[in-house]
Amino acid sequence: MPARNILVINCGSSSIKFALINEAHSHFTLSGLAERLGSHDAVLHWQRGDEKGSLMLPDGDHRAALAQLLPLVQNAAGGTLHGIGHRVVHGGEHFTSASLLDPQVIAAIRAIAPLAPLHNPASLLGIEAALSLHPQLPQVAVFDTAFHQSLPEHAYRYAVPEHLYREHGVRRYGFHGTSHRYVSHRAAEIAGLAVGDSSWLSAHLGNGCSTCAIVNGQSRDTSMGMTPLEGLVMGTRSGDVDPNLHGHLARALGWSLEQIDAMLNKDSGLLGLSSLSNDMRSLEQARDQGHVGATLAIEVFCYRLAKSLAAMSCALPQLDGLIFTGGIGENSPLVRSKTVAHLKLLNLALDKEANARSIRGVGGPIQAYGHPRVLVVPTNEERQIALDTLALLH
Repeated sequence: MPARNILVINCGSSSIKFALINEAHSHFTLSGLAERLGSHDAVLHWQRGDEKGSLMLPDGDHRAALAQLLPLVQNAAGGTLHGIGHRVVHGGEHFTSASLLDPQVIAAIRAIAPLAPLHNPASLLGIEAALSLHPQLPQVAVFDTAFHQSLPEHAYRYAVPEHLYREHGVRRYGFHGTSHRYVSHRAAEIAGLAVGDSSWLSAHLGNGCSTCAIVNGQSRDTSMGMTPLEGLVMGTRSGDVDPNLHGHLARALGWSLEQIDAMLNKDSGLLGLSSLSNDMRSLEQARDQGHVGATLAIEVFCYRLAKSLAAMSCALPQLDGLIFTGGIGENSPLVRSKTVAHLKLLNLALDKEANARSIRGVGGPIQAYGHPRVLVVPTNEERQIALDTLALLH
């Protein structure tokens, strides 16, 4: 049977990130981004090998962008597209794995939308546009939260009144599941271990960040919670704060819930600490030049990351390795070294040269000789979504 082609779509409220993946190749056949959708400046960018192109879509919406995109995809796929995989951030407790899209699944995604008001409605825009343009193609929803549905109850429940969980779904769900799943499988391959008989700590570090404890291929704990705000310091998100901060800011400053929510999600994290940037590359450069805020932001980021990894180790029967992935995890030797330096009780240590050369897609072991395994594993969420989609096409 010839290798099959899957289009992976990741929709935001005004954007579509896409990649065409052939199951026989590790690289993207075609990839790109439609951005600023719904505005006069809407534009579609794509890349196929060394060829790049752009197309203006004045006032174009998701359907208009997909209408222009799909012929490019069909051409790049040699005329044969076998399915479409949609990234959906929140699957609640309803979805424990990827699901073929049908009216019932779409209705369930819509019902879960209050748990992810910034994400699920955007995914639905892409799903509905793609289905209207290609109703004959099998299409699949792959959920960020599904991998974490294996968490035990003592890990996912909050200590709040029972009815809030039973009636309103107030619990920890976790995110970045597609990435944590992918890199833990790759780590087992690199280490020569069976996925079903290995235990990992995983740190996905980008503008959004999370840690995960993975045992025998299943998530056992993770740092993000009911929303992606819980847990680590991130690019613009605060991560964990005193739960009564909301009440304090409301009483002391008269802030509304909307103001507090915007501050914690958009003005905090690395940006808030440094008063400079949410980009780790910029902060590392500023740190080298003596910028106090950038230095503090990096120190807090790494210490909080190490604390979270130490906490995640409570869920492991043994430690077969620590995985760094995501834009920061794959490209910042400084963050990796500072984080591991806080984890001496786990006996972790890095080989300085191996750590330094693991950037720009170069991965592999970076631990010092005689110490537990530490790996840099480039993530590929799009490929994992394609694999999950292919599995359902069978």
